[in-house]
Amino acid sequence: MTFDDVKAALPRQAMRAVIGLPFRHIGSGKVREIYDLGDRLLLIATDRLSAFDVVLPDGIPGKGILLTQASLWWFRQTESLIPNHLVPDHDAALQELLGESFPHLIPYSMLVKKLTPVKLEAVVRGYLAGSGWKDYKTTGKLFGLDLPTGLQESSQLPEPLFTPTTKAAEGHDMPIDEPGAKELIGAEVYDRIQSVSLEIFRMGTEKAASSGLILADTKFEFGTDAEGELHLIDEVLTPDSSRYWPREDYQPGRSQTAFDKQYVRDYLETLDWGKSYPGPSLPEEVITKTQERYLTALEKLWASLR
Repeated sequence: MTFDDVKAALPRQAMRAVIGLPFRHIGSGKVREIYDLGDRLLLIATDRLSAFDVVLPDGIPGKGILLTQASLWWFRQTESLIPNHLVPDHDAALQELLGESFPHLIPYSMLVKKLTPVKLEAVVRGYLAGSGWKDYKTTGKLFGLDLPTGLQESSQLPEPLFTPTTKAAEGHDMPIDEPGAKELIGAEVYDRIQSVSLEIFRMGTEKAASSGLILADTKFEFGTDAEGELHLIDEVLTPDSSRYWPREDYQPGRSQTAFDKQYVRDYLETLDWGKSYPGPSLPEEVITKTQERYLTALEKLWASLR
């Protein structure tokens, strides 16, 4: 899909649930619905929005399309580095599955291999922001990794750093050090994930820079097949899994304008809300401006993605 195709496909109302599919539903994530097709899985990214690990009552119209189409492009760009979870001839297979009865779901969907997820979130950071900044202020380190003194909020790190977390079934993912991660998933798998995560991050950094964006940090997920071969899964370098900043506005020493759901988080921080279920409803202005941020990030990236 071109960027114009994506914009044309955006719905007026957020698709928060998937109704009427004749496939066996086996799971719901914060954003995705998962269906078992026997030898494959169908993943549908809804327009649901989560913040502080709580799914909010309101979604962002078309968010699932934006995330899916960006990921599909990145999966194809990274094939030379690592296999991914897409089935062979993905677009044709998806059209055959959904085209006749559910064509409106095609832009939201990925048809993928059945893999065993690795119990690790592969986080790469190029700048000091978010939880990384909070940890540095407290400890002078980045989750146990040494950093120079005197860094500011949003400072660029001397080099991108791999800071994995546990993959929690519920609640918050927690930072894990290298020895603990190697014990959890095995040293060989850890080393491979670290290496390929840094390679993909470098690729993403270059593409973002050519679009006038800074890729501050991101996270990847991986899975293994029956032979133990590692695959890239879930989503790749989207505004949901990554922190993008406009380069023209970048200034260390403060928080940055973000092309992601940080706008929603900032709004929620102004409320008297305990960051637990149920989440508060969002004003129409917040929904609209959040959609605009996702669209802007994708539009800027599209120039280098196509």
